[in-house]
Amino acid sequence: QVQLVESGGGLVQAGGSLRLSCAATGRTFTNYAMGWFRQAPGKEREFVGAIRWSGGIKYADTVKGRFTISRDNAKNTVYLQMNSLKPEDTAVYYCAADGVARRLILVTTQAEYTYWGQGTQVTVSS
Repeated sequence: QVQLVESGGGLVQAGGSLRLSCAATGRTFTNYAMGWFRQAPGKEREFVGAIRWSGGIKYADTVKGRFTISRDNAKNTVYLQMNSLKPEDTAVYYCAADGVARRLILVTTQAEYTYWGQGTQVTVSS
């Protein structure tokens, strides 16, 4: 059974940093893109960033320059380093795994991601 488990969320002051982790079990995701999404209260879930199986990365404009995605294939884990956090970054953060191996493009739409974690809460106080 495939499981994605996020960790590292919490409460932080504006300007602070957090590092989220997403550990995958039940399947090796070396050949799959991994994505991060978030959902703020009262809003739809939105794309944050994604890392391709070959290492290419995309970010949403709202987090570009502040967030960094990385992956450790040996640990089957993907990370989201979040710096210079703002109150508007407050949300539940989800990691997800692409359903297609070695996809030629890096997808950013939720429908393309097959496996999802349960989410971790990030709260940024002003």
